[in-house]
Order: sequence, then C-alpha cells, then structure tokens
Amino acid sequence: MLSRYKKIVEKFDLSGELVSCERYGEGHINSTYLVVMRDEGKETQYILQKINNNVFKDVDGLMNNIRLVTEFNREMITKRGGNPNRESLTLVYTKDGKTHYFNEEDCGYYRMYLFITDAIAYQKIEKPEYFYQSAVAFGNFANLLAQFDASKLVEVIKDFHNTKRRYENLINAINCDKVGRVKEVQEEIKFATGRKELCGKIVSLLESGQMPTKVTHNDTKLNNVMLDAVSGEPVAVIDLDTIMPGSICYDFGDSIRFGCNTAKEDEHDLSKINFNLELFSAYAKGYLSALKGSITKIEKENLAYGAILMTYECGIRFLTDYLEGDVYFHTTRDGQNLDRARGQFKLVSEMEKNLDKMQEIINNFEE
Repeated sequence: MLSRYKKIVEKFDLSGELVSCERYGEGHINSTYLVVMRDEGKETQYILQKINNNVFKDVDGLMNNIRLVTEFNREMITKRGGNPNRESLTLVYTKDGKTHYFNEEDCGYYRMYLFITDAIAYQKIEKPEYFYQSAVAFGNFANLLAQFDASKLVEVIKDFHNTKRRYENLINAINCDKVGRVKEVQEEIKFATGRKELCGKIVSLLESGQMPTKVTHNDTKLNNVMLDAVSGEPVAVIDLDTIMPGSICYDFGDSIRFGCNTAKEDEHDLSKINFNLELFSAYAKGYLSALKGSITKIEKENLAYGAILMTYECGIRFLTDYLEGDVYFHTTRDGQNLDRARGQFKLVSEMEKNLDKMQEIINNFEE
C-alpha cells in the first residue's frame, strides 16, 4: 500500500519521507488512511481520504465549504487563545495550493488533514458523560460559527433537511408502489401522513427569515466528535462533508434522535425502543452551555420540536426507501428499512408525549 499511495501523498505540501500509509477508522462513505511522515527524526501523522464522489458529486463545492469553515474556525480559536491544530480540522493543501488532488489513475479525489492526536471518537454511548461532552462539542461548533455567513456555503446534498420535499417523495413512493409493498405498511403510512403538519415549520421559518440560517453539521453523531483520551472532554468536531446552510434545530434534533434511543436503529422489537429523557436533559444542558448567547429566542423555542422533526423525517425516509425497494440505505436483511421506519415512528410517539417536559428542560436552563 505504501508504494500505491506514495505518488498521491507527494502531491500534498508535506515535509520529510513517507513512513506508512494504512487503512484507518470505521467510515462507510469515504476511504480513509493514516499517513505517517518522518522529518529530521520527528514523525507526524495525517489523515488521507479518498472522497466518495458518487455521494458527493460537487467535490469542488464540498471542499470549498470545508475550507471556508475550517479557516474561519481556526481564526476564532486562535483569537480566544486555543490550539487550532487540535480544536479544529486542519486541511493540508496540495503543493499547488488546492484543497484536494484528482488522481487520474483511479479517477479519485483525495484530501488530507492533520491527524488529531491523543483523542478518541467513540462509536456508541458507553457512558452518559460521552453524550454530554458531544453536546458541548457540537454546541461549541455552532457557537464558533454563529457569525459566519452561511450563504457562502453550497448545498452538497440538495434539500437534505427539506422535510416538505421528503414528504413529497414518500407520497410519490406510495402512489407508484414500485415493488408492491404499500398494502403491508398501511399503519406506517397512516402514521406518517397523519403528521404532515410537522414538515413545513422550520423550512418556513428559515425561508421567511424569522429563524436565522446558520452553518449546520448535519451528521451530529457521537463518532463525529473527538474526545480527549485522558480527560474525556471535547477536542474537535470532525467529518464536515455535510456542512450546509440550515437551522441549528436540525443538528440538535438529529443528536437527540440518535442518542436518546434505548435500542438499535433497526431493532425489530419495538418494546425495546424508548425515549431516554435523562439523556435528553444531559445533551440539552451541554449544548446550551456551549452555545452561550448565540442562540436566538425562536431557535430555543424550537429545539425540542427539532428532535421530533428530525426523527419523523428519518422515519419517512426509511419508509420511502422500503417502498422503493431498498435502493438508498444499505441493508443486510429483508425488512430492515421497515424496522428502521417503525423504530423512528415509535420514538416520535414517545417524544410527542414528552414534548412539554423537553421544552421545560430547555426553558429552565441557566448559564
């Protein structure tokens, strides 16, 4: 592998000689490698990634988004006396000053980051403290970028959180019934269509300007936060492929959707799927404490609603894919997307019952 990637590594503005280049991490979209360089006896680690341009078709736009956000973050971190090489992703540019390199031999787009040392990205919530610290990390990320002009960013995935469009896709899938599954999911369809009014609220608030459009991460899972290997405190937010203009209610809501589920996302036994209000409280407190004064009144009023919205949206996406023959989400067994949809809808029901308590937790938070 060393010789295979030596030519690619050499295109980036690095000093020293290549020591190793090995597969790294558990990512499913991009191919990731840990690169070690040695210069005058000192070894430095980097992350090399081959960008999946089947998913991210506008690579130039994607990388410009990352360039703009990381440069802004690094400037803000430096101003407050922090360490930008540790607290932010740091792009390594090519020798000709570009954000990425196109390799003609494999038609691949490659980028490189400085490796963040002595930090861990956990794959699951082994301790409630990890979830709290991830909230602090994402809240800090949003706070750093609160003054960034989100209109500078391109939509790398169009209509990603346009729930109205996601609903239209579901209705089209029901009407087409491409693989003959509509008759077996009448209960799920009734659940989804009965909550059509959920779809437009945040979209309309953003379009009208009543809610500010900000930078959103759009993949706010625990494993996209680096926590210090010793203290367990947040170091940096990673995986910026899906940063786009949107609402912080989306990012908050998706974290709750992922983190407050007591079971696996594709759990077949719905009795195991419950909404953990204690974890919601921990995350809300961590997120709000890091946001400080950058959150607006209307954003705060809609954070809990954002959790219901993101869970509902994910559920109708799973249901749509099931009706279309499982063509988007990767599946390993029959009925997996249907189980995923049912699980999300179960969470929606429980969140609806707890909405007043969720909002009370947010309203009662004091810095």
